[in-house]
Amino acid sequence: MLTLSFSLAFSVALTLALSTVFPREARGQTEDEKTVTAIFSERLTTGEMYYLLEDLSKNIGPRLSGSEGAERAVAWAKEVMEGYGFDRVYLQEVMVPHWERGEPEQVRIVNVNEGMIELNALAIGGSVPTEPVGLTAPVVVVHSLEEVEELGREAVEGKIVFYNRRFDQTVISTGPGYGGAVDQRTAGPSQAARFGAVGVVIRSAGSDFGDAPHTGGLRYLEDVERIPAAALGYQSADRLERALEEQPEAMLYMRLDSKWHPDALSYNVIGEIRGRERPDEIILVGGHLDSWDVSEGAHDDGAGVVHSIGVLRTFQKLGIRPRHTIRAVLFMNEENGLRGGLKYAEVAKETGENHLIALESDAGGFSPRGFGVSADDDVIERFRSWLPLFPQNTISYINMGGGGADIGPLRRETGTPTIGFNPDSQRAFDYHHAPTDVFEAVNRRELELGGASIATLIYLIDKYGLRDDMAQ
Repeated sequence: MLTLSFSLAFSVALTLALSTVFPREARGQTEDEKTVTAIFSERLTTGEMYYLLEDLSKNIGPRLSGSEGAERAVAWAKEVMEGYGFDRVYLQEVMVPHWERGEPEQVRIVNVNEGMIELNALAIGGSVPTEPVGLTAPVVVVHSLEEVEELGREAVEGKIVFYNRRFDQTVISTGPGYGGAVDQRTAGPSQAARFGAVGVVIRSAGSDFGDAPHTGGLRYLEDVERIPAAALGYQSADRLERALEEQPEAMLYMRLDSKWHPDALSYNVIGEIRGRERPDEIILVGGHLDSWDVSEGAHDDGAGVVHSIGVLRTFQKLGIRPRHTIRAVLFMNEENGLRGGLKYAEVAKETGENHLIALESDAGGFSPRGFGVSADDDVIERFRSWLPLFPQNTISYINMGGGGADIGPLRRETGTPTIGFNPDSQRAFDYHHAPTDVFEAVNRRELELGGASIATLIYLIDKYGLRDDMAQ
């Protein structure tokens, strides 16, 4: 028994040692394992998409819909994909909203013992301006939209409402933390206006503790007066909170110079590698080309742009000839209107295009963790069977339910299954819609690992289809 146990232990130890010394590829890989290894090696060694992101971030920069930056981004994306020699590159017209921030915002606490206290603020995207001389008013602090209604017109009328609910730091995945705070930005201004408020400031919907404000969109109600609204940096919100605790009669001055212009002509930018067997069946991978005007939009969504281009480029460089048409779509106007996604779905439905599935990357260039899939149970189980092909510390789960803002209309209009790429979320809302979302905040390996993970899933879907009757 001792001899047998020793032999067994020695055999196990030897196997483990050999596994360490001789990597899997030296011990014999399947065709899929070899292809996946090649995909990851290509992305990690060349860093091509990382440097493409640098070009977009630094040489194009902010690209809010309707702006010169957005116009230059369209030309840039088309030139890049044409330069790679993809089978087809074209523009899809779409009319987009055009809002401009104008002169830098001014928000300060006035008539307090310390004198004026300057606050870091950004107008919420789409906000109306104040009068040119600005607006000065008392402040009422609330922590929810419901609290505004509970206070009523008597407490709110003629005041600036300060929405002071914090990002929930107890959540592990930060998405719910953002979801639990963002209603203050999107719906807070109209709710305050319903009860006579003259302006709104919010504690930014971000997970960081610095003083960079986070902008984003709002939704004015049609039958409610539009009032100016701004987001404060975390530390500025703390300063306002303390000032009001010490002197409830303190007042706030705000001056916003924003302006709405007529809708502008813009474009979705589309590139394809044509399928060799089923060219009329499309596998879509996309991100949005526009960004907010206050940053380079490196994570949101420059990462998704280069992830999408990178799938086609990786297939091209590795000589992977897809069975289906692989289409990269760089959507315009995700941030403040979703016009690009809506137009794409409209055209796809009108022309009867057949999309096998659509994947969106719009959660940043962080380390890959998993995918969320909106599809039938058997499709999700099929995808889960491929998890062992992904390298350790990359994709570890396939969850039910996923997609993205830009591919959502396609799913609603045509029933196309959708996939959302889920990278690590811990830093995503530190940078989200803030001036800190710059190229330097992106790690090369994390970005390329995400791109390789997306390319791997697209490769497997293309090869095996969504069900057995679609496999090669």
